[in-house]
Amino acid sequence: MSKNSKYIVIVESPAKAKTIERYLGKDFEVIASKGHIRDLPKKKFGVNIENNFEPEFETMSGKEKVIKEIKSKVKNKKILLASDMDREGEAIAWHLSQILGLDPKEKNRIIFTEITKNSINDSIKKPLQISLNKVDAQIARRILDRIVGYKVSPLVWKVFKNYKTSAGRVQSAALKLIVDKERKIFQFKSKKYFKIYLEKDNIKIPLVKENGKKIKNEKIDQEKKDLILDYLKDKDIKLFNKKTKDSLRKSPDPFITSTLQQSAVSILGWSSKKTMQIAQKLYEGIETNDGNLAFITYMRTDSKRVSDIAQNAAKKFIEENYGKEYTSKYKEKKSKNKTQDAHEAIRPTDINMTPEKAKKILSGDTIKLYKMIWERFMASQTSNAKYIETKYELSDQEKKYTFELISKEKIFEGFEVFWSHNNKEIIYKLKDDIVFKGKDVKNEEKETMPPPRYSEASIVKELESNGIGRPSTYSTIISTLITRKYINKIEKNILRPTVAGFIVTDFLENNFPDIINTNFTANMEEDLDKIEEGLNNSKIVLKTFYSSFENFLNDASEKIKNFELKLNYESDVKCEDCNENMKLQFGRYGMYLQCEKCEKTQKVPFYMYGITLKEKLYIKDYIEDISSENNEIGEKCPNCGSELVLKRGRFGEFIACSNYPECKYTKSVPARGKCPKCNSEVSKLKSKKGKLYFKCTNKDCGEMFWNEPSNYKDPETNQTLFYYYKNKEEKLYNPETKTFYDIEEIKKK
Repeated sequence: MSKNSKYIVIVESPAKAKTIERYLGKDFEVIASKGHIRDLPKKKFGVNIENNFEPEFETMSGKEKVIKEIKSKVKNKKILLASDMDREGEAIAWHLSQILGLDPKEKNRIIFTEITKNSINDSIKKPLQISLNKVDAQIARRILDRIVGYKVSPLVWKVFKNYKTSAGRVQSAALKLIVDKERKIFQFKSKKYFKIYLEKDNIKIPLVKENGKKIKNEKIDQEKKDLILDYLKDKDIKLFNKKTKDSLRKSPDPFITSTLQQSAVSILGWSSKKTMQIAQKLYEGIETNDGNLAFITYMRTDSKRVSDIAQNAAKKFIEENYGKEYTSKYKEKKSKNKTQDAHEAIRPTDINMTPEKAKKILSGDTIKLYKMIWERFMASQTSNAKYIETKYELSDQEKKYTFELISKEKIFEGFEVFWSHNNKEIIYKLKDDIVFKGKDVKNEEKETMPPPRYSEASIVKELESNGIGRPSTYSTIISTLITRKYINKIEKNILRPTVAGFIVTDFLENNFPDIINTNFTANMEEDLDKIEEGLNNSKIVLKTFYSSFENFLNDASEKIKNFELKLNYESDVKCEDCNENMKLQFGRYGMYLQCEKCEKTQKVPFYMYGITLKEKLYIKDYIEDISSENNEIGEKCPNCGSELVLKRGRFGEFIACSNYPECKYTKSVPARGKCPKCNSEVSKLKSKKGKLYFKCTNKDCGEMFWNEPSNYKDPETNQTLFYYYKNKEEKLYNPETKTFYDIEEIKKK
């Protein structure tokens, strides 16, 4: 970096700074703000509602040093603010300009959809003013979220007696979608039906019509099945119609944020959060032998626009490598949301960086995601695939029942040379004189299936179609719900709500219906878009929201004050002693079932499955015997040889002898990892002031730690990683390099 530089370019991340700096000359120095630098206060409300919703911003904890460093470097330099191009990025640029005392009318804002030499140089030549409308929309969103989170969450705490619960404006609407789907599954009553088909030479031809009208399998019950089979038992069924036509499979759109996440979930089996983390690296730049190199355009977008330069480059590549017949004129499909059209779709920054070439630079997850983005973009610029579609129709002589078979034979692969997921040929050849007899009519008994649970892919699609959230928020919504234990992620990224998720949804639906209403949430997103477009005023939007919200808030607060706001659920679990239905209660140690007659209790973990429906808790089929007396840990007591069990007391979990009170042996719960120094067991302890700490049980070592050691190693340095809560989410942390890792990602390595 040159001390004599004339310009300082401020970006968000150090990786992005390295990538941009390699394209700029000695007159430029690129530094990073390392994300947000100011925000609403962490320990107080920070919004003056009486003073027209004026926000109170303060420097974020740990960012004082970053700001001091930035201020020292920008003296007597021309400043260019190059944070990301979404609302959050615009707000970061505005906060920086406020801290550095820059003129709001000055053209010092540069944005680019891709980190390439041409894009960066073009942006630097044409700096813009900070978009105050965009900033206003982001601040309004932040204030709305603060109002809901800060005002509603304490009420949830009081009801649940659990401070770890929370209510969020957008996450609550998403949770309701997942909870509503689970209720439909629970209430679903399966119904038997029959599929009727012709079968010969391993070809099955389904029944599709009765007297020329469509007939659904679900409508064919036992009686109907018997009637059909009886009618056809002595009939000849022949081919009476054969139609052949050309069929096109249209090229897919290039990726936007939602479709990228959906494809990564379904094809790669990733979480939406992991997808965005890998995409962020590909956008900001990855270290190569030639310095930091960016591989894709900006990844938070719902625009399908593709620049003329990228289209022409793709056309040239396709024509040279596959032939002119594979080229196609790309037609942009307009997005619902106009504000994102300044962006482009997600695409490679260099078309000629094929996955084969990229493999020499990228590895692991980065090459997997890059390959998928490259192939999808190239497919979007390629001509349609062509098929010959042949429909065979067979029936009895009276044309009472019609069976149908469709054959699809590919005659030109088009875009499928790049992207063939879910596309395949189905080729059948039926002879014109083929005859099926009554014995060839078969049937299968089936049952109607409940609607499927949401997967990460399908909930993102649902959020997008309902207008809930925006590209930058999808993965955060899901990870927040998982962190709060309102939902669990089960096999194949399927999302299932917990008892806690149901109860929080019930509480909000009963007391704050607007917050959890999907239409209301979508309309609020549209209001924020209008603020960004200059078609609405943030103060009017906030006042309108708060006028109705305040009524609900005051009503709920008054009910809690008068002990009227209680969550009453009778469970379907019978007390073993009294045979009475136990009721759900909330205590300082969590949820539990209690018999009102004999007061016997049974713990209900926050993450447990169950369904609430009209003040009834259906949990019998899911509940386990989790009483501490039977919670064996697989170890013997060193004093008497009895089983050791995990128990919970007023100071937390501990291990005790199951032979209590005869044997009073106890010990603390060990840490999840061994001692990094000597590999001995580590105890989890509390100081006199109640602070948790960890100590090696080896007397010759006795090493102490404030964070819980894990058995995982840093993939870069091979140093021991420690468990650490960051933003209320448990991560793995290297205290030496100050690097955070996602637990699930480290587990896979």
